[in-house]
Amino acid sequence: MNENNEVKVEENQTSTAGNTYLIPGAIILAGFLVAGAIVYSNSKTGPATQGSASVIESQRQAAQDLADDDPFIGNPDAPVTIVEFGDFQCPFCARFFQETEQQIIEKYVKTGKVKFVYRDFPLTNIHEHAQKSAEAAECADEQGKFWPYHDILFERQESLGSENYKVWAAELGLNVQQFNSCLDSGKYADEVQKDLNDGQLAGVNGTPATFVNGRLIQGAVPYAQFAAVIEEELKKSK
Repeated sequence: MNENNEVKVEENQTSTAGNTYLIPGAIILAGFLVAGAIVYSNSKTGPATQGSASVIESQRQAAQDLADDDPFIGNPDAPVTIVEFGDFQCPFCARFFQETEQQIIEKYVKTGKVKFVYRDFPLTNIHEHAQKSAEAAECADEQGKFWPYHDILFERQESLGSENYKVWAAELGLNVQQFNSCLDSGKYADEVQKDLNDGQLAGVNGTPATFVNGRLIQGAVPYAQFAAVIEEELKKSK
C-alpha cells in the first residue's frame, strides 16, 4: 500500500488506480441480473444495500454459479462465497495473496464462514507467463495439489517459467510424468479460457477482481475493508 492508500488493479493495458463506483439498481453478474448489487473499486467502500430475501438469495445463487467447478477451500455450504479472478503474474494479485487472502483464510475460511474460490484471468497481453502458469495450477489440481501450487506461484512470482513449473511439481511430490504431460499438451488451456470468458461476462477487466456473494471488489483492497464486506454479508445470512 502506498502513502496515499491507493489500491492497485492491473488491467489489460496498464496498471491504474481507479475510483469507487456505486452502481444503483443492478449489475450483470455471470449472465445473471442481480438487483441491488454494489460494485467496489479501489480503496473505498460504500454501505451495503439491504435487499429483500429473494434478492439476497439471487445474489447467493449467482455467486455459486460464478464459482463454477473451480478449486475452492472451505465449507462448501458456507454463507459467504468469495470468488477471486486472478493472474499468477500480476503483482497486485501477489500483494492480495500476501496481505489479504491469508487473513481471510485464517478468520473466515477455517471457521466455516467463507468458501474461497480461485478462477483464472490471465492478462496475456502484458504477462507472458500468465497463461501457462494458470495451466500449471490446473495440472496440479488434477493431482489434488492446487492450493499448495497456487501458493508457490505467488511466492515465487519472479521465477515463473515452464521449467520451474515442473521443478515445483516435483517439490510438491506430484507425479512428474503426469504433470509434465498435462502441461506440455495444453490440456487445460480451454478451462483457463472459460474462466477468462466468465470473468469478462461478470464485468472483470483487471486483476485481482474478487466477488463476495456477488459484490465486486476490484483491486488489492486492504484486509480491513474486505472483512467489513464479509461481515455485512454474514449479517444478511442470519
